[in-house]
Amino acid sequence: MGVIIKMAWDNIWRSKTRSWVVILSIVVGVWAVIFLMALTLGMGDSYVKTAIRNQFSHIQLHHPRFQEDQSAGFYIPYDSMRLLVNSDINSSTARLILYGMLSTGHGSRGVKIKGILPYKENRLSGIADKIVQGHYLTSEDQSGILISEKLTQKFKVTLKSRVVLTFQDSRGEMKSSVFRIAGIYNTGNAMVDENQVLVNESGIRPLIFADSIPVNAFHEIAIEQKHVSMVDSTQRILKQQLPGVLVENYREIAPDLAMMESQIRISGLIFIGIFMLALIFGIINTMLMAVLERYRELGMLQAIGMEKTKVFGMIVLETIFLSIVGVPIGFLLGWISVSMLQVNGLDVSIFSKGNEQFGIANRIFPILDGGLFIQLAIAVAMTALLASIYPAIKAIKLSPVVAIRKI
Repeated sequence: MGVIIKMAWDNIWRSKTRSWVVILSIVVGVWAVIFLMALTLGMGDSYVKTAIRNQFSHIQLHHPRFQEDQSAGFYIPYDSMRLLVNSDINSSTARLILYGMLSTGHGSRGVKIKGILPYKENRLSGIADKIVQGHYLTSEDQSGILISEKLTQKFKVTLKSRVVLTFQDSRGEMKSSVFRIAGIYNTGNAMVDENQVLVNESGIRPLIFADSIPVNAFHEIAIEQKHVSMVDSTQRILKQQLPGVLVENYREIAPDLAMMESQIRISGLIFIGIFMLALIFGIINTMLMAVLERYRELGMLQAIGMEKTKVFGMIVLETIFLSIVGVPIGFLLGWISVSMLQVNGLDVSIFSKGNEQFGIANRIFPILDGGLFIQLAIAVAMTALLASIYPAIKAIKLSPVVAIRKI
């Protein structure tokens, strides 16, 4: 066996140019798959993280009928959060949620009104960092409102402009109140920015509830985990602790996020499949040329007694050796190029208008997935093995007598 291995290794360097062409095709293919997958993972991660931070959080708690009826009368007590003493939870907040109308002198629009606890909300969503004009709400700011840059452009309003919010209270009666714009924000997600406004919960609470409603009544409790892998375990605990409360994770609230996560993995398999398909034809072509060039030599080896299985194994080993040389180089180049981009990210602000529609950041930070390296190594090994079969069969089917006489 040792002789066959040595012969196979020597054979691939008999035509250095041809061998390096195959090796370079493997290197470029492996690098391209790693780079594209890292960018795809980074883009998907940006979309999911932005959506979780700005809209859904990891886990949300509601009254079982709130999401269906969207009535202000279906609330849950924030006291239940005392049960959430869990080291896996990074931050949490409670919100009053209303669906009403934003009106100005230039028109009106249906919006989602969030009554927030300013300090807790900022800890969870980081909304204060997204203020582009004015200031973030304080606990004393009872009549201030945060409105998006998109809405200010649509309604031609500025800082300190007055707007009117109209909504139904907990008894189903229509209420209206005037708020003054304290801050203008831009989350980078057009779908969120065009459809929500934020006010101080203590300022809007008296308009929603009667005096008999406790001050700890909220429509939504949002929870951020320290790591996404902890979501399922925390959700199970909350369901046990709060049997009368609807506990949902972000995948249940927004199925498109769950689909995005799964589609990223599927896209990786598609990249690998395309790479394997292109590589397999290149290897077959190269190895067939090698077999035909050594027609007489292979016939002579069989004529002097080399078994067909050893000839077959030698051709297969030659193909595998080409992969063994190319894959580590491709891995190294992929790791270097992605690591360099992880420092400052890839600027895609040229597509900022399109990115805003999907909540994708203008700077993408590629993500290296260790599992991708394993998948690629297996894929290349399988490709090399499959690609070597036909040339190897061609080699063992030749007649030693005919091969020796061939010019």
